[in-house]
Amino acid sequence: MDQNQSSERHEIAVVGAGPAGLTAALLLKAQGFDVVLIGPRHAADPRTTALLTGSVNVLDAAGAWDAARPNAAPMRTMRIIDATNRLVRAPEVAFEAGEIGLEAFGFNIANEALNAALADSAAAAGLAWIEAPVTDVVHAGETITLTAGDRTLAARLAVAADGARSFLREAAGIAVRTWDYPQHAFVTTFGHSGSHHDTSTEFHTPSGPFTVVPLESRRSSLVWVERAEEVARIETLSDRELSREIEQRSHRILGAVTVERPRGSIPLGGMVARKLADKRTVLVAEAGHRFPPIGAQGLNLGFRDIAGLVEMLIAARRNAADLGGAGTLAAYEKSRKTDIESRTLAVDLLNRSLLSGFLPASAARGLGLYAATRFGPLRRFMMREGLTPSIGAPRLSRGLPLG
Repeated sequence: MDQNQSSERHEIAVVGAGPAGLTAALLLKAQGFDVVLIGPRHAADPRTTALLTGSVNVLDAAGAWDAARPNAAPMRTMRIIDATNRLVRAPEVAFEAGEIGLEAFGFNIANEALNAALADSAAAAGLAWIEAPVTDVVHAGETITLTAGDRTLAARLAVAADGARSFLREAAGIAVRTWDYPQHAFVTTFGHSGSHHDTSTEFHTPSGPFTVVPLESRRSSLVWVERAEEVARIETLSDRELSREIEQRSHRILGAVTVERPRGSIPLGGMVARKLADKRTVLVAEAGHRFPPIGAQGLNLGFRDIAGLVEMLIAARRNAADLGGAGTLAAYEKSRKTDIESRTLAVDLLNRSLLSGFLPASAARGLGLYAATRFGPLRRFMMREGLTPSIGAPRLSRGLPLG
């Protein structure tokens, strides 16, 4: 349908109703933009998300953190244990949030609880929401026209928050670079007899990280990165057998383990879009980049995309510029390039260093962790950079007000 036939118009259409899309739409509405959210509600999701402080700041500005906080568990300590059993092993390292003046590095929350909190916040804010997938896109002149269900609407800008297989990205003709790893991530939650002491523990193993992250009470979530054939074996285990294996792999630091359902696994790979913006479309979160669930970087990087985008749009509005024009799109692309490239590279190098038995790679990883145990300034720098990069981080992620 030609865009002139559409009577429904908005400044911004956000496509994708997962955590990234909901947060983007809520934050844009909170800043006074005329925004509509498009996309069906997400299905049940067994995973959890570790929200670092920058993401908590974004959720708070979007008006959703108060609804999410009761179901989120703090992460006050982040511990790394080298369980590779290789010739060169790194020392155990425990980072404490209090060392950099924080109550916690962030909070771990079940994805279903996060999605529910965001949906409740959307209803409370009166956010316009079309609960149907986008099936057609027309780029023409000063608008982009979207068809979803029986609705067709025009917008000045479309925000693609519709995941790694983004329909909007493909419609804009934006190419991607992809790669695969010989691993899957097995995810589940479990109860345990001992206390987690608000500590997230990442065991580095020859097949990838084995990470337990605190949930409320005596419960934790698990992200277990393993070779694909080993994950296939793990998925055949009974609950009792799986509980015993998790207990052993975690070195019994949490006591007796009782696994919960559901459980699931995902193949690991990476993707980076060749461009982050084109044809009145900007990419955020997994529409623009995806990498393994290592170091709690994925959605947190996506939330920085959202914060950076809102900054660019506020500046464009202040200067009476076109929200979907070439200048605004170029500013967004430039603002996010360094952060995305550096985080993608860091996660890729860490994962490959674990998979590789190459001695220099193991030595470099061990040396870095050794230095973190010995030199306070470096240790504190690593903690702050792990949470929010000093270069390329939007003001909102750093806890600063939007200009």
